[in-house]
Amino acid sequence: MASMKDIKLRIKSVESTMQITKAMQLVAASKLRRARERMEASQPFLKLATDTMNAAAAGMDGKGVYFAPKSEKRLYVVVAGDRGLAGGYNSNVFKLVAEHADGAPFRVLPVGKKALEKYGKTNGCVVSADYPVAEIVTVGHAFRMAEMVLDGYRNGEFGQVYLVYTRFDSMLTQTATLTQLLPLTVPEKGSVQQIGQVLVEQEPEEILETVLPNVIAGSIFSAVRASFASEQAARRAAMDSATKNAGDMIEDLSLKYNRARQGAITQELTEIVAGAEH
Repeated sequence: MASMKDIKLRIKSVESTMQITKAMQLVAASKLRRARERMEASQPFLKLATDTMNAAAAGMDGKGVYFAPKSEKRLYVVVAGDRGLAGGYNSNVFKLVAEHADGAPFRVLPVGKKALEKYGKTNGCVVSADYPVAEIVTVGHAFRMAEMVLDGYRNGEFGQVYLVYTRFDSMLTQTATLTQLLPLTVPEKGSVQQIGQVLVEQEPEEILETVLPNVIAGSIFSAVRASFASEQAARRAAMDSATKNAGDMIEDLSLKYNRARQGAITQELTEIVAGAEH
């Protein structure tokens, strides 16, 4: 049985840990509010660009390089976190990539420190290591990534491009999600959204060539924003759980300490009574 001194030291250690987890929970909650605002602000542009792309694609009837890839090689744009201690946030994304690849070779464009650490260990897997911090990815970064993706697709370096990130559903639910960026699919009849009374004189092929970089960049940027919000929500939940567990542990250790103290007092009284009798 542990001594009172050992139990007391253990209580102090757990109290220090609880202070850290509580502080991390508050930081994550603070970042989450701003992250949600930025995530929501990134969505209108993507919707407009996507609607325009679908309208152009519907007029092409599946003809063109963006509907018929030159290669079967895969590229995954993987958005993960910059730090750990966020529950299964990072591992769920990596698991989704592995399940979808199903053993087939693939390359990765990692966004975030954890994604770069995960795939940077495999030679030739990473196509670019220029985006190790997801938190500071800008629209300009997203357009450079989109250009890299489109150039590689046109050149036949890869014929399938997928975006893997964590979708922010609510404060309590975040879902690892995989979206196909390329090749494009022909929209179903009746599914194309009206984009307003806009007069367009260009051919669908020209419209698609113009708007596609915006859609790819917008998808990546929106995914980064959603993933960052999800990371903060996951970390907040994980630290809240850790704080509660630490509190329960302190309560249990305090109970053991009181029992040990009571046992020591009882033993001293017994020794005093036994001495008085003799």
